[in-house]
Amino acid sequence: MRIFPFFLSLFLTAGLIALLCHQWTIGGKKAPVFGEFLSPQHGFWQNAEPANEAFDGKVALPGLSAKGDVYFDEHLIPHVFAASRADACYIQGYLHAKFRLWQMEFQTFAASGRLSEHLGAGPGNAYVTYDRGMRRLGMVTAAYAAVGEMEKNPAVKADCDAYTAGVNAYISQLKTSELPLEYKLLNYAPEPWSNLKSALFVKYMAYDLAGHDNDFEMTNAKSFFSKEDFAKLYPEVQDSVDPIIPKGTHFTSGILPKPPATVDSLYLNRPITVTAAESKPDKDNGSNNWAVSGKKTLSGRPILCNDPHLSTNLPAIWYQMQIHTPDYNVYGVSFPGAPYVIIGFNDSCAWGITNSERDVRDYYAIKFKDDTRKEYWFNGKWKEASQRVDTILVRDGLPFYDTVATTVFGPVMYDPSFAGFSDEGTTKSYAVHWAAANPSNEIKTFQLFQSMKNYTDYKHAIDSFQCPGQNFAYADKSGIVAIWQQGTFPAKWKEQGRFVMPGEDSSYVWQSNILKEDNPMMLLDNTDPGRGFVSSANQLPVDTSYPYYLGIDFPPYRGLIINRRLNNLNSITPADMMSLQTSNFDIFAAMAKPLLLRHIQEERLNPDERNFLGIFRNWGCNNGPGEVGPVIFQYWWSHLTKDIFDDEFSKSSLNMMRPYESTLLEALEKDTGYSFIDNINTPQKETLGQVVTQAFLQSVPDLAAASREDRLTWAKNKDTWARHLLRMPELSRTHLPIGGGVHCINAAKKYHGPSWRMIVHLTDKTEAYGVYPGGQSGNPGSPFYDNFVDKWAAGQYNALWVMGPEDVKDKRVRWTVHFSNQ
Repeated sequence: MRIFPFFLSLFLTAGLIALLCHQWTIGGKKAPVFGEFLSPQHGFWQNAEPANEAFDGKVALPGLSAKGDVYFDEHLIPHVFAASRADACYIQGYLHAKFRLWQMEFQTFAASGRLSEHLGAGPGNAYVTYDRGMRRLGMVTAAYAAVGEMEKNPAVKADCDAYTAGVNAYISQLKTSELPLEYKLLNYAPEPWSNLKSALFVKYMAYDLAGHDNDFEMTNAKSFFSKEDFAKLYPEVQDSVDPIIPKGTHFTSGILPKPPATVDSLYLNRPITVTAAESKPDKDNGSNNWAVSGKKTLSGRPILCNDPHLSTNLPAIWYQMQIHTPDYNVYGVSFPGAPYVIIGFNDSCAWGITNSERDVRDYYAIKFKDDTRKEYWFNGKWKEASQRVDTILVRDGLPFYDTVATTVFGPVMYDPSFAGFSDEGTTKSYAVHWAAANPSNEIKTFQLFQSMKNYTDYKHAIDSFQCPGQNFAYADKSGIVAIWQQGTFPAKWKEQGRFVMPGEDSSYVWQSNILKEDNPMMLLDNTDPGRGFVSSANQLPVDTSYPYYLGIDFPPYRGLIINRRLNNLNSITPADMMSLQTSNFDIFAAMAKPLLLRHIQEERLNPDERNFLGIFRNWGCNNGPGEVGPVIFQYWWSHLTKDIFDDEFSKSSLNMMRPYESTLLEALEKDTGYSFIDNINTPQKETLGQVVTQAFLQSVPDLAAASREDRLTWAKNKDTWARHLLRMPELSRTHLPIGGGVHCINAAKKYHGPSWRMIVHLTDKTEAYGVYPGGQSGNPGSPFYDNFVDKWAAGQYNALWVMGPEDVKDKRVRWTVHFSNQ
């Protein structure tokens, strides 16, 4: 009888071993190997960090030239004291890896088209399609080219080599139990770091900031609408724009480009229709920055402010730190994955960055000889295309092999083999030409920023920055404030690149680049009689007197309200700048509200509908977290937009860009008989009053549903998250009580918003404040994973402590790590 319990026990034990050692699929997703994941010695339990965790220690790093020290304050912000710039980069790499390893590596996988390798094919092959797109765009090729440029500069190469060595020093001593949680969830281990991975991260930011385009959508719209209607739907300049460089500024120009002789017949008036499925960066990736001169501040010293608008991710995009060497003392935020402080200040000056929104990515229609895509028609003859075969590894699946052709314009982004692509039955393919693919050394700019002391240094530092084009705001303790829109921008003839261009000859290539001295800029000091500030918020950089074509994708409203507020402010203090930076005032709503109230036919409303209208009428256009007015406005304007445009757009199955909100508002303000108001599907001619009222009535059921579901207040309806990169709610901070919106200075959306708020007062001893939606640690089990989020949502700031060598005994120092080379 004893043999039965023995075999039962043996069977159960074997079954349990099999259960724990196999990777199971649950709910269509691969679960981690439970034996490893649940192991008390190596599993996820080891990622639970005690609230009183001590970070003190001694670390031997063979690559250091001398000893270094890192002092962590109460927020786990490191204050690095190193003997040289290279040592500082070495320690920075080590710290980035220690606190953000999975994040920095995962982002390089996204950049290089390797998500499928670690996540599988994805729903509907989504990850494979994404990977194909990133590889076809040429992200890896561009990163290799960037490494070549970086390593031509001995100083940049030494710093990148040191940073890479620091990352790898941490990886080499990392135990299985210490692996970040995400590696355990996904069941893979980190690879060695390289300078290529840092370059991939830099190119990924270029993609995020200069990778959004509407060329195909605009091409379809041009083919579908009449020339008159197209001009109404997509005007080149908004009436409400207040440009970065004040109107009336005189501009010089180099050699202006000339349009091809065939521009009308083959480009502007040629119908082409295409569908291209592509993952695009958030169109609202942008930012605010401004610097006020001492003539407008209470102290008489400049104040610089910056809040870049990016995805509100966890782990957070930024890692805050101070770096002190014999050559410089810099404080700000860094990108895990690359050396240096990216946005911040040193002992002499401060800088902030916003996106230029310039169009530096164009498409060309390629005529291949046959389906092999080995030859294409160019300049009157068949020209050989180079080809490569990309192998995309797919977790738990077969590899995917993608043949990519490259032309004189660049790689073929879309061809008939690409999922979701079609061009109305033709055999055309489309090559992409993108400025970020050119060899460049953007990282040199940030190396020089660390130690710059004056305007001359600043101007020299930004000279090497090519793509993505950025607005670099600057202020220093001598009283100078400045802004340059810096990048390598193609000199385009009017509407060049607005649509897909012919690729059968060389006449449509970019002819030259705009001279850097012709890039928009503004320089002020305390004696300047002008407005006393510089600013940018991704709006059009210049007025129509600028001699080069810039494109049309420039949001006007944040720039308009920032300039209006700064013009009206004097005796400015850092507290004033905090109030401005976190302002929830919606200037777009304030401009649209009178129009809506003027035209609504209130007599058609019942008491419940009039109640909602009363709330809207009494709303001050402040998008505070507890306000109902912005929810009413959002639903109302959304329905109005659909009622005005859907009847025309629904006549085509093509993917076309919808008009900007500014286009509709300005059109209705100028012309209450705007032709698109009339519904072409009805026999009668609708009036503006009818469609405004109809849109309001359509919004009432939405508002009633929102009320029932407790989503009627703005914060609950907008529902901002700090979302984990794997999009797992369990590792995210959800339902944050923050106001703001797309057209507010506090530009918070659902998964996007001010990723770092910084205010720098350039007094003798710099006074600075900052906060971001995350925490210093990338470990979800750490109290420092998201400890800044609540302050960020509430519009509060932390004082930024610039530690000196004499402060090692200061009570703000919580932990100390001593680094040595042996």
